Amino acid sequence: MAERAHGGADENVVTLLKEQHRQIRELFEQVETAEGEGRREAFRKLVRMLAVHETAEEEVVHPTARRAFPGGDRVVDDRLREEREAKEVLSELDGMDVDDPDFMPTLRALRDDVLAHADSEERLEFSRLQEETEPRMLARMAKAVRAAEAVAPTHPHPGVESATKNLVLGPVTALVDRARDAVRKAMGDRH
Repeated sequence: MAERAHGGADENVVTLLKEQHRQIRELFEQVETAEGEGRREAFRKLVRMLAVHETAEEEVVHPTARRAFPGGDRVVDDRLREEREAKEVLSELDGMDVDDPDFMPTLRALRDDVLAHADSEERLEFSRLQEETEPRMLARMAKAVRAAEAVAPTHPHPGVESATKNLVLGPVTALVDRARDAVRKAMGDRH
């Protein structure tokens, strides 16, 4: 995944995901301030980052959080609902040209929702996960997140918000997404 920080042996999943949230904020800013091809490129990076980040959370973090603390199911269910809504909007944007008059207003609404979601994850899920999970397990989870990201789809797929669906559909979807990315790049696609 582009622009992610690579941690050492002491990296934990909470630190990793918070850093990714920071990078997502930066990518939203880049999309908003760039123009033309620069905006297209920044948006492609944002789409990819959001898609692989959410897939990894769905495969690794959310299942662990469900079991790690009381009320984990409710916290995770709320985050999954937010993720599905964001994927739907991101999928709509992914099919739009960045010059479309609806692109920027839709992007700004998505940004607000994604940043609120990230804040909720950090406050309600990640902090509890860190409190209730052994440091060794948090480090193993960081490695598992990185492994999940390496094979995750690169575009949003609303309706695939569970670990099971991601594991069953993810590899095929990722292959299709990566092929689509290569074709778009080769053809100079403006999306």
